[in-house]
Amino acid sequence: MTRTWTPGTPDAALTAIARTPRLVIALDFDGTASPFVVEPLSARALPEIVEQIERLSALPETIVAYVSGRSMQDLRVITEHDDDSRVALAGSHGAQYWYPGVGLAEPVPDARDGEREELWAAVRPIVEKYDGAEFEPKTFGVGVHTRGAAPDVEEPLFAEVDALIADRFPLWRRRQGHHVLEFSSRVEGKDAAMAALRAQFDATGILFAGDDVTDEDAMRVLGEDDLGVRVGEGETAAILRVGSPQEIAALLSVVADVRGAARE
Repeated sequence: MTRTWTPGTPDAALTAIARTPRLVIALDFDGTASPFVVEPLSARALPEIVEQIERLSALPETIVAYVSGRSMQDLRVITEHDDDSRVALAGSHGAQYWYPGVGLAEPVPDARDGEREELWAAVRPIVEKYDGAEFEPKTFGVGVHTRGAAPDVEEPLFAEVDALIADRFPLWRRRQGHHVLEFSSRVEGKDAAMAALRAQFDATGILFAGDDVTDEDAMRVLGEDDLGVRVGEGETAAILRVGSPQEIAALLSVVADVRGAARE
């Protein structure tokens, strides 16, 4: 059962994950590390979250990763990520990876990847008919955003795009989140990202935080030595729920305090 965590309140599960021998902290970006914004590439992590990530990344046996549906190129922009970073990245819902000291790990090609530009050409004119809607070209597909559109835009726009995909690209994976509809040539989800990060860093525990339907792929594969945290409302498999990215910063501060003290 999911319980709400309030900053300043002790929690046994939070303390336990902070004390695991080798910890991976995996954060969704939009709505978790960053508030939602209308212009996708203007998103940035809250300064207080950046501060806690720096604290955690400096601790022994502690890895921080961003796990996002964003393409790797865009994810590196919004996370202000450079080649010397200690933060790992999982982009495109777990189809792309960047590891500290290693760099970019290229995914195995998929035959559907070659249909990407055909997909873009088909979807873009539909999106352009709707005021305020945004077309997002992605490495392995496309995103359609309605955060900046009027409330009556989303339903007909998504229905029209769905009909096109069903007719011309029926094998592409569909995902729908908060005011976004995505299609990908890749089958990987954030569950795959949890497995990849666990294996790459030999994690004894993963703390994963996310706010959307696509994050539940990750929540559902977490084990008894892991901890899932849901940001905001919605059905979830997470153990803890917080109200906002600001509360994620407070939660990370607790983890950094407990973990740092255990290593003194």
